[in-house]
This record gives sequence, C-alpha cells and structure tokens, in this order.
Amino acid sequence: MLPDSLQSAVRTRLESLASADIVGRVWARDHTVWQPEPAECADRLGWLTVHQQMFPRLPAMADLRDRLRAEGCETLLLLGMGGSSLAPEVMTSSFGPAEGGLRFELLDSTDPRQVTAVLGRVDLARTAVAVSSKSGTTIETRSQFALMRDRIPAPSRFVVITDPGTPLESEAHRLGIPHLFLNPPDIGGRFSALSFFGLVPAVLCGVDVPGMFGRVGQMVHACQQRRSLEENPGAWLGAVMAEAALAGRDKLTLFLPHAVETLGHWVEQLVAESTGKQCRGILPVEGERIGPPSAYGTDRLFIAYGPLDGLDDLEAAGHPVVRLPAVGPLDLGAEFFRWEFATAIAGHILGINPFDQPNVEESKRNARRALEGGIGEPVTAPPGEVLGSARPGDYLAILAYLPRDRATADRLERARHAFRDRLRIATTVGFGPRYLHSTGQLHKGGPNTGVFLVIEEPPESDIPVPGEPYTFGQLEAAQARGDIAALLEHGRRVARLSLADLEALAATR
Repeated sequence: MLPDSLQSAVRTRLESLASADIVGRVWARDHTVWQPEPAECADRLGWLTVHQQMFPRLPAMADLRDRLRAEGCETLLLLGMGGSSLAPEVMTSSFGPAEGGLRFELLDSTDPRQVTAVLGRVDLARTAVAVSSKSGTTIETRSQFALMRDRIPAPSRFVVITDPGTPLESEAHRLGIPHLFLNPPDIGGRFSALSFFGLVPAVLCGVDVPGMFGRVGQMVHACQQRRSLEENPGAWLGAVMAEAALAGRDKLTLFLPHAVETLGHWVEQLVAESTGKQCRGILPVEGERIGPPSAYGTDRLFIAYGPLDGLDDLEAAGHPVVRLPAVGPLDLGAEFFRWEFATAIAGHILGINPFDQPNVEESKRNARRALEGGIGEPVTAPPGEVLGSARPGDYLAILAYLPRDRATADRLERARHAFRDRLRIATTVGFGPRYLHSTGQLHKGGPNTGVFLVIEEPPESDIPVPGEPYTFGQLEAAQARGDIAALLEHGRRVARLSLADLEALAATR
C-alpha cells in the first residue's frame, strides 16, 4: 500500500505518461523518450524483443549441452562480470541442479583466494568454460580466460559469448574455438538477461528456459498496454520507483522469497547502474532482513514478493510498501522483463538515459593507471570519522575486496545490520571488483549521499596472470585503489579498513 501522497503522484504521472504515449514510443524505440540524441540510447533497445530472436535458438543451445556432456563435461565454469554473469547466476541458483545439465560455477573475481577456491571445486578434466563479455575487453574476464587457456588447452571445451566485432570474437577465431555466440549488439549488458548472455549458460546447466519463456510473453504483452497504465506492470512499477525517489524515498528495499533470492543481485545492478547518474539515482537495497519500523528512516520504498511478516507494521508506520505476487523460478524471465521495462520508464521520469554508464570507465581507467604505477595510495579519512558523518537520508556501502564465500558474507551481513539498526540508514554490501559492474556507477554518478567503507586484506599467496606483467592480487589491489581514487574525485566520504576493524566498529555503541 502506498501513502496517499505517493499514490496521487503515481496516478498523475501515469496519466501524463499515457497522454504523451510514452509506452508506445518506448516500443517504437524512440530515443527522445530519454534524450534528444540517439547515441547510447537508440542502439540499446534490442531487449524489448530479444526473446523472440532467442526462442528459435534454444534447441541449438540444448544440442551444445548434450554434446559437452557426451564429451565428458560435468561442470560449466562461467567467466564474466556484471551483466555477463548475474542473470545466469540467478537462474542456475534458483532452478538448482538439473538432471542432464552441467553443474554451474562462476568466477567473477580477481581475488586470488577466490580464484583458488573456484579452481579447487572443479575437475578441469571435466569442465567446460564459458567466456562472456559484451565488449570483449573486460580485464577481469580476459585475465581469467588467459588462466584457463593455460590449464585447458582444448579449444572445444570453451564457449565464447560476445558482441560481433570484439577482440574476444577475433581471439575465439584465432584459437579455433568452435562454440561462438554473437549477441545482438543493440542490447546493453545489464539488459541482456534474455539474450545469449543469460540464456546460453542457463541452458547448458539445464535450466527450464522453454518453460520460463512461456511466461515471458504474458509479461511482454502486459507491458505493451498503452492506455490504462495502472494495468501495465512495468510502467506502473517504474512510476512508483521514480515518484518515490523524487519524494526522497530513493532507497528501494527488496524482499524476495528464498526460491529466487538471488534475483536481488540482478535487480541491484539493473537499477543502480541505469539510474545512478547526473547526481540522481535509486539505490537498491537487497539481501536485508526485515526490521522493525524504528530501524528505517523516511527514505525507503519497500517492494516485497508475496507475504512477509513485518510488512503490515511498516505500512502502519507510514512507509510505502509495494506487494508483488509471489514468484518462483519459472517466473524469472517475466520478472527480468518487468524490471527492465520499469527501469526504462523510471529513467524517463527522472530525466536520465538509463542505457549509458558514464562513470564506470573512471574506475577502469584508474585501475589501469595503478597497474602502471601512475596512481599512488589514495589518502582516506579514519573509518570512525567517515561513519560519524552519516546523516538521515545517507547510505552506507561496505565494499569488500575479499573472497566471496558464505563465511565472509555472513560476517559482512552481521556488520551491515548492526550499522543499519544503529544509524537508521540504508546499508549495502558489495564484493570487489564485482560491485564495480553493478552499484559502482551509482556510487560515483548518483547523489552524494554515500558513505563508503572499503575492506581490504591482501592475500598471502598470489597467482600470475598469464601473458601479463601483473598478478591477480596486483590487479585486485589496483581495482580497489582505482575506485577509491574515483570516489574521492567525486567528493565521496571513503575509509579503508580490515574486516576485523569493520566488525569492531560495528560493535561500538
């Protein structure tokens, strides 16, 4: 239920959208919905119909799965970052292991401890490797690819997913890799869930993509509704998100059922990277356990799938709560589309282009300079001072350059919730360098309301990147240093500390 003021704003906005036929213009791929110029907009709208292109290609993906199984492969190791990895991770984790499918493993880190852990979980003699990068130049993915080529010499065990004309396509041809999927180039990475980037790894791992597609069409049809926009699930959600943000409730807090809880990682990237620019943005808060009304400020919008204890209390306290129907794994494709359409509509209302990412390159450029010795150690403020600067309406982002495992995540989550309850501000946890491809755009391009605690613990052992003059540990350190430098350049409040120091700070009263 929405408070009367927000409900009225949403209703007025939907009437305005209908009057200007915004939904019809989105479907007509009219870039002026977002900006006067077509660049980084008109050529990013292929997600609207990509499911139609993909459906006839599903049998070929299934044939490749059967071929890899027949050749003795039991595991698929996906090398990818952000939009190239999140949707497959959501689908495979939600559907779980499937009979006849490959077991899914993901490497989306440069942390040597995580690289070592992943390699320790797979039998390389029975592993196929999917290399996924839209640009074909992603430094993490190319470094991981170089490592795996050293350990698996057979080209037939690699699958490459990229855009046409990229360096990765050229490399696949040079190496004789027979399994090459060239994605439609008119789709941005974070909108690519229903393209080859999301579907090839999912099908190889036995996800019931045909069954999922049966529900995608219904959502797509509903999002074509142009008149009664309250009946258009994407347009309505986009209007709620944007109007809430304009009213100061720009912390979109998601509560997801256990069966599809990783969907939150994907929504986080989509919304944060799409809206976080021009000093505006919507911060998704995912993975948070529900708290009492006293734990929250007046900057929250809550969105919950299905029933959840505590929602009534939040509504009674005046917080806006959106209740969406409970969903399961087969609904994921439809939910991908709902959120993509909603984000496109929210971008229009907020006056930004949701399809570009102007600040992402800053951290990449700084990381390259750090690897070359062109950036020294950034000078940051003491953690207590940075944390003490937090005010109502701010958010705390814990950015951990650590291995992403259950034990570490649990420690970070405990600290995060302690800070939330004490400071009454939104808190998020991101693992580096993974978050650079997700919330990193909003951290630098969104409103200056973030407080950033960067957690660093150098690994005891390291792994060389084949063919490069640096190691994975050096690359990870350069990425951390580069992003800290970018945050400081934007006047953000940043501190660096260890995980133990974070926990001590969280325990302080």
